[in-house]
Amino acid sequence: MIETKRLIIKPLTYKQLEKYIKNDNSLELELNLNETSRSISPELKEAFEQTILPNVADTSKNYLFSTLWTIISKEDNKMVGDLCFVGAPNADGEIEIGYGTYETFTGLGFMTEAVGGMISWAKKQQGIRTIVADTEKQNIASFRVLDKNGFVKTGETETLLKWKLSVESIENEI
Repeated sequence: MIETKRLIIKPLTYKQLEKYIKNDNSLELELNLNETSRSISPELKEAFEQTILPNVADTSKNYLFSTLWTIISKEDNKMVGDLCFVGAPNADGEIEIGYGTYETFTGLGFMTEAVGGMISWAKKQQGIRTIVADTEKQNIASFRVLDKNGFVKTGETETLLKWKLSVESIENEI
């Protein structure tokens, strides 16, 4: 678990992920949280089925690099978004981060704070040297989150901007 000024960031277990995907507020009930209005995109549902659940179930892997981390607002006692790493660090010490804020909670700075918390956590993990991310070109809010956390744009494709942060060079600001 990671704690920042306004947030608790909690990695979900396999059973909690099953409740998350049901989207019936059973996860909120288990975590003693107020109900949250959230939707699960087809892309996230596919990621759960193809990647997240199988990787979290694999006991030979560190599930913290495969699971969804839920972001909880301390003040509201509600889930406000999620983030994850896309697998363990590669041979170069590079890890990819992905994230999303629930629609009701966009524009409040929660994701900027949460990504900052995850950076601080990653800095303490062995084998992580850089964090990378991709954002869709039109998703201004998403690349502002990265920019505010010190990521540098390293390239682009037709639809995506590519970002990178050297964990070794950042200061622990949270």
